[in-house]
Amino acid sequence: MKRKRFSVEQIVGVLKQAEVGVPVAELIRQVGITEQTLYRWKKQYKGLETDQVRQFKQLQEENGRLKRLVAELTLDKVMLQNSASLTRHCSRDCADRSKFALRRQ
Repeated sequence: MKRKRFSVEQIVGVLKQAEVGVPVAELIRQVGITEQTLYRWKKQYKGLETDQVRQFKQLQEENGRLKRLVAELTLDKVMLQNSASLTRHCSRDCADRSKFALRRQ
């Protein structure tokens, strides 16, 4: 079954119909959604107006984007720390080898 995308206005409209007292079975049949979807929408958007729901979705998207950014920056930091650590160890080893080579001559 093809998934339908509902706009914020449509979701709020469906929830308002449910609040007014339209029977759930009739409402979900009219809209073409499952009962689970209706209750998920209620849990997520109950009591919010259209503009509040839109702002809520924008904040969720921004939060997800910022979380991805933090994860990428954390990964970059770890990679740079590992690289610096390897460079430090390598430079010490190389210096020790060159001192040893100079002593042998």
